[in-house]
Amino acid sequence: MGFLGEYRLFFERRIGVKKEPQNRIALVLGGGGARAAYQAGFLRYIGRRLPQLRFAILSGTSAGAINAVHLARFQGSLHRATEDLRRLWSQLTMDQVFNADTGSLAKIVTRWGLRLISGGSSFAPTTRGLVDTSPLKNFLCNQTSCLENGKIPGIEENILRGHLHSLAITTTDYNTGRSVTWIHGKNPKEWERTYRSGIQAKISIDHVMASCAIPLVFPAVKIGDSWHGDGGVRQTTPLSPVMHMGAERILAISTRNLPDDVEPQKTTPKGYPPPAQVAGILMNAVFLDALEFDSGNVQRFNRLLEKLPEEDRCGLRPVELLTARPSEDPGVLAREFEARLPGPFRFLERGLGTQETESHDLLSLLMFQPEYIEALISLGEKDARERADEVIPFLIGDRKASVVS
Repeated sequence: MGFLGEYRLFFERRIGVKKEPQNRIALVLGGGGARAAYQAGFLRYIGRRLPQLRFAILSGTSAGAINAVHLARFQGSLHRATEDLRRLWSQLTMDQVFNADTGSLAKIVTRWGLRLISGGSSFAPTTRGLVDTSPLKNFLCNQTSCLENGKIPGIEENILRGHLHSLAITTTDYNTGRSVTWIHGKNPKEWERTYRSGIQAKISIDHVMASCAIPLVFPAVKIGDSWHGDGGVRQTTPLSPVMHMGAERILAISTRNLPDDVEPQKTTPKGYPPPAQVAGILMNAVFLDALEFDSGNVQRFNRLLEKLPEEDRCGLRPVELLTARPSEDPGVLAREFEARLPGPFRFLERGLGTQETESHDLLSLLMFQPEYIEALISLGEKDARERADEVIPFLIGDRKASVVS
C-alpha cells in the first residue's frame, strides 16, 4: 500500500469515513458577479427548511464558484453553512473586491491608454485587467482560512467523511481556449470533449480567483503553465460537469431573470447604443444564457429518454432538474443603488454610458454595494419561500416534483 496509502487509511478511520451518498443531489451555481448574492439568499431559505440536507456534488462557475467552495469547505449543517454564506456576502464591499479609489483607477486607465497608443511597442506597460482584484483574494483567503500555498481547508475533510462526493470549479484556459472543469473528489473520473475537459485537482484559492476573472475587467490567474479566466466564457453546457460526476437530481440556481413573455421587450431607440449597453448584452451571453439553454436541452432529453426502452438509451439516463432564477430583474435593482457607488468608480462607469441606456446589466455584475447585495439576498429568500412547494419536495426526493423549471 505504501506510506501515503497507509496514512490515508489511518486518517479515514480516525475521522469516520462514510459511504458515498446513494442518491446524488447536485447544486449548480452559475456566474453573474455581484448577482451571485441572490444564490446566497435562495440557499439560506433551503438551509433553514432542510438544515441536515447535503448536496453530494457542488459545481460553481465565476462568482458561483465562491458560493460552491464555501459550501464545500464548511464543517457543519447546511443551515449553519448558508447562514455563514449570507454573512460573507453581507460583509463584501466594493473595496474588498477591487481597488476603487481615484489613484488606483487612474493608474490602470493610464496604463491601458498607453498600451492602446503604443502600437504594440515593447516599451508599452503590461495590462492585466481594468481593476486590481488583490483585495478580493485577500478577503476570500481570510474567509476560507486558506493556507500559504492557497489550499482551502475543509474540502478534503468533507470528502473523506462522506459529506461531499465532489466539488467542480470551471475556468477558461486562455492559452488553448478550452473550458476546464477542475474536480476535487474521491477518485474523480476525468473527461475530454471538444473544447472542454474535466481534470482532477485539489481546489485552491487560485482556481476560485480564475473562475471569477471577468474578461478584460479582472486579471487572469496562472494555474500550472496556463493563464485562466472566467469559467463562463467557454462553458456552453454548465450542467454537464455534474452529470459526468453521476448527479441524479440537479438544483441549478441562475442569476438571470426571464420575462414572462416569449417575445423580446420592444423599446424606442434613443440613438447609438453606448458601450455599457453593448457590454451588458455581451456579459449576459457569456455568463447567463448558457445555463438557460442547457436547462432546456436537459428537459428535452429527459422527455425523449422517457419514451425509449432502457436498452435503446445508449447508456444515457434521465436526470431530474429544477432551475431557479430571480423573479425580478437584478439590472433594474442595480439602477436603484447606482448613485451610492464610490465616486471614482461611478465616474468611470458613467463614462461607459450607463446613464444613456435603460439596461444596467453590466453595472449589476460589478455593483458590490452593500444595499444592492442585501436586496439580492432578500430577493433570493423570497423566491425560495414562494417556490417552497416545488423546491422542498424536489430536494427530499419526492418523485412528483420530477422536472420543473
